[in-house]
Amino acid sequence: MMAATQDDPMVGVGPGDIPDRLARVRRRIDDAARATGRDPRDVRLVAISKFQPLAAVQAAVAAGQSDFGENRAQELASKLEDAPDGVRWHFVGRLQRNKVKLVVGRVDLIHSVDRASLAETVSAQAVGHDIVQRVLVQVDVAGEERKGGCPPEQVPALLARIGDLAGVHAYGLMTIPPIDSDPAAMFERLRALRARLLPTFPQLTELSMGMSADLEVAVASGATIVRVGTAIFGARPRNR
Repeated sequence: MMAATQDDPMVGVGPGDIPDRLARVRRRIDDAARATGRDPRDVRLVAISKFQPLAAVQAAVAAGQSDFGENRAQELASKLEDAPDGVRWHFVGRLQRNKVKLVVGRVDLIHSVDRASLAETVSAQAVGHDIVQRVLVQVDVAGEERKGGCPPEQVPALLARIGDLAGVHAYGLMTIPPIDSDPAAMFERLRALRARLLPTFPQLTELSMGMSADLEVAVASGATIVRVGTAIFGARPRNR
């Protein structure tokens, strides 16, 4: 049997391991960016801290990480109570309309707006707080409805609707490829979609795509945000 390594997601990871793991992820991003002639500073790393203890977040902050992502509204709200100062939070999971109040105004960016009714609820909540909530449109590039996402052909209409709303602004696109898909093909579809949309929606500066296993492919395809959890924090606790 092959010996486990520190990069193996099944290896237990404590707060003391996180700085080295975070540094390795940053090197992967830097190397991938330079290999395609990009500036590594143009790729933002969001550390996905779902189900991870606050001590893990604190260790990553101490190592210089600023952006963290959660995909459950209630867990986000709980972490915010004791989170270190200076953290920029992202919401990356499917967002139910009845949980919008737990997210709007509390995160820098919502990555998963995929329908007009959700955008309208986000808008109403943001207007009530006199803020503008930054969002991304999640795109279902593979036709895998169970993960959420707007069908590509409906994205222009959704962006137009968001543009009509007060209190919400769309800055780009996001996708999550199916596990059994070719990520390069999925990322290329998102990149090509944004290229087609830019003449009409020039504000679409962000492409959120790529995770622990495929971040290099995402960076090569133009990702401006990569969402990495396991490579930094290890496996999520089995009892969650």
